[in-house]
Amino acid sequence: MLRFLEWSARHGAALLGFGVFIGVLVPPLAAATRDVVTPVVACLMTLVLLRVDFGQVLGYLRRPILVAALLAWVLLACPVIVFLVVRVLGMEGPLAAALVIMATGCAATSSPAFARMVGLDGEISLVVAVLSTLLVPFTAPPLALGLMGIDLAISLGGLMARLALVVGLPLAVSLVIRRLAGPARLQRYGRGVDGAVVLLVVLYGFGVMDGLQATILAEPLWVLGGVALAFAGNFGLNILTALAFLRVAGARVALSGGLLSGNRNMALYLAVLPAATDPRILMFFALCQFPLFLSPMLLRPVYERLRS
Repeated sequence: MLRFLEWSARHGAALLGFGVFIGVLVPPLAAATRDVVTPVVACLMTLVLLRVDFGQVLGYLRRPILVAALLAWVLLACPVIVFLVVRVLGMEGPLAAALVIMATGCAATSSPAFARMVGLDGEISLVVAVLSTLLVPFTAPPLALGLMGIDLAISLGGLMARLALVVGLPLAVSLVIRRLAGPARLQRYGRGVDGAVVLLVVLYGFGVMDGLQATILAEPLWVLGGVALAFAGNFGLNILTALAFLRVAGARVALSGGLLSGNRNMALYLAVLPAATDPRILMFFALCQFPLFLSPMLLRPVYERLRS
């Protein structure tokens, strides 16, 4: 089993792409795994946090003003900017609401790995990804439901409680496991844990694609527009963040911040939003997985050219 998990960690990129596209191509598999998305996300968060060395995270806080600025930008400024852009462009309906909600999300937990993969600053990515995940239950609901008035078929308190549970419970479990296992054992089985994370993401990829094939066949133009909007939101936030921090933080950190800002963790929303939420909003969150998983491959040549 350990060998298989370590193999999964080594072939993570291929397996992630496999998970996303197989979920579209095999609808019965996607339907069968849709109901396990919430527990899978909770287990995934637990394993990801288990691999985070919080002492190391605190050590990375050598530039607290920069970290605070990136957190404020990712969690507060970006949603407001996207909301204003949507208003100026006259966009309405579920896709417009979903784009704004996407911008309220925390940085994807895979961001540090993606940053290292493309040669950017993995340290600042780790700090912001972890802290934004811990803070998002307190920032996203007031922005989405309060300030922006988006109807998600759930109360402000209810959404905050669900997000806090999905983030807080894995944090508590990971701390208990860390205490019981000890650092030496965690180090020994680290690659196995990474492999388990990959497999859980693949399983998550199956479930979130439930209904996408039927939607593609019924409304191909809507799906095409949703995919284009997902890429535009991801890359747009990436570029905007990089430009905003270029002068104050330097190219490498600014580009890392852009990657953080563009790649948002939609798994949390898919896990906590009720079934009564507009299905097109949920479908857009599934479409956001495409730019998330493809961005390292697509952007690596760009980053290499910009750094040079």
